[in-house]
Amino acid sequence: MPETITELYVQQYQNTMRMLCQQADSRLEGTTIPPIKMEGEYLFWERLGATEAVLVPGRHSDTPNIEPDHSSRRAAAEAYVWATLLDRKDAARMLVDPKGPYQQAAKNAMNRRKDRLILAALGGNTHVGRAGTALALPAGQKVAAGGVGMTVGKLLNSKQLLDEAEAPQEGRYYVCPTEDIIDLLGTVEVTSADYNTVRALVSGQIDTFLGFKIIQTELIYLENSSTSAAWFSYAYVKGAIGYGSIEEPSVRLTERSDKNYAWQPYVSMDLGAVRVEDTMVIEVANV
Repeated sequence: MPETITELYVQQYQNTMRMLCQQADSRLEGTTIPPIKMEGEYLFWERLGATEAVLVPGRHSDTPNIEPDHSSRRAAAEAYVWATLLDRKDAARMLVDPKGPYQQAAKNAMNRRKDRLILAALGGNTHVGRAGTALALPAGQKVAAGGVGMTVGKLLNSKQLLDEAEAPQEGRYYVCPTEDIIDLLGTVEVTSADYNTVRALVSGQIDTFLGFKIIQTELIYLENSSTSAAWFSYAYVKGAIGYGSIEEPSVRLTERSDKNYAWQPYVSMDLGAVRVEDTMVIEVANV
């Protein structure tokens, strides 16, 4: 059967592999209590409550015994893995060597998983005491959606709640999707003092507003219920989340003799996070 000229067209492939758009780094890891190396299944953060000084009733009176309020929060380590197989037959027929890009994709996945663990610790159940009793974020730490998206008023409300709890002024963060930042621009008038600041925030010229360092991540949507029209962003302070690891991401590239010596990029990690102090976290609902 005669060939047509179209069957002689050259097909050209690049000798590089392009990584599609994705969050590659961990944006929240540095916003926690400095990571602690875990030696066992659980890691506990010991807490000490506020006490009050008492009046001395008179000369030579008995020394008071003021019992501080001790409590603890428990983080459990969880193991995660990313692995795939690259058959030698497949690799031999490609212009690009995919082993390096595969390993980078695995590292990116692990970095995103770190952020998802921290987001889950911010808004999910914390674990109290040696038994690890589950405790939800109190209602008083939540700012309602109010039928609107992000507003300056919600950020001010979050700031007020943190201030009233005597949370540190330093190391305050607001983690949110891009939609929150765009909403802010739409809620301030052109004549307001906030407008230029928010406009600079949207354009990436600054990353702070009302004392919060703004951290954008679209992973927010993955940590919210698919049955709800709302999503939850978080205002919090650096000491709010305890973070520990048994194993930070460990990268291996091995030949599998049981798979005809296929290459196996493999990345593993073992870590956990927990909300250590509820009053340092504000959950902000948006629609």
